Amino acid sequence: MIKKVGVLGAGQMGSGIAQVLAQRETEVYLYDIAEAQLSKARAGIAKNLERQVQKGQLDAAAVDQVLGLIRTTRSLSDLAGCDLAIEAVTEKESLKLEIFRQLDETLKKEAILASNTSSIPITRIAAVTRRPDRVIGMHFMNPVPVMKLVEVIRGLATSEETFQAISHLVTRLDKEMAVSADYPGFIVNRILIPMINEAAFALFEGIATVEDIDKAMKLGTNQPMGPLTLADFIGLDTCLAIMEVLYQGFKDPKYRPCPLLVKMVEAGYLGKKSGRGFYNYA
Repeated sequence: MIKKVGVLGAGQMGSGIAQVLAQRETEVYLYDIAEAQLSKARAGIAKNLERQVQKGQLDAAAVDQVLGLIRTTRSLSDLAGCDLAIEAVTEKESLKLEIFRQLDETLKKEAILASNTSSIPITRIAAVTRRPDRVIGMHFMNPVPVMKLVEVIRGLATSEETFQAISHLVTRLDKEMAVSADYPGFIVNRILIPMINEAAFALFEGIATVEDIDKAMKLGTNQPMGPLTLADFIGLDTCLAIMEVLYQGFKDPKYRPCPLLVKMVEAGYLGKKSGRGFYNYA
């Protein structure tokens, strides 16, 4: 049974994963290279838990118990005794590969190594380790405490034992699992990101305004938010990175990133996190 989990990356995804694990009585080591990010993550988790208390979804006495199960660290060696490590850093392949090399050296040989990657093939990540049978994809959705889905991706060498262990963990976290073959983008982003890219093309080609594109898709297809709003929420740099993985992985022109999306990322218009994307948040 997985009792102790290391989470690498204390951003929005990593802190959300740490929270849901701790709320299911799992000991968590939340790792990041920046002390300020770890402090921000802990404060954010506490705020989320208090919000659940106010909504009647969590007993007030449980807040301290959950926070007590989350230890923050800047030392990778603190994760050595973990049964599972979940990498949730920036969607940059070179960074992820280096982290998996380090995890392979640091964690006990029977530990499972998982990636929260939204598009990079798990087989490629597993190949840099000496335990490819114990490497798997766990793609949580954002925001993690709210969204029910976890995409589980088996690499070419992922063992049935590893898959079953992660399947049981997903159930324990009160999430729903969708299993994907190991191809770029998996299920969600192979469908979602090209839709966002096509919305950017619609804007680029002058078909409609940002507002009308979002209104049409929101009211015409019953989506909770329009694709350009969603792109701003995800981060335009992340959307572009995934489109590039799809384009490079399939060599199909239908995955060509929209020139407007490329230009906006080059300008630093990354969406809500930078204050400006398809919309202005200043």
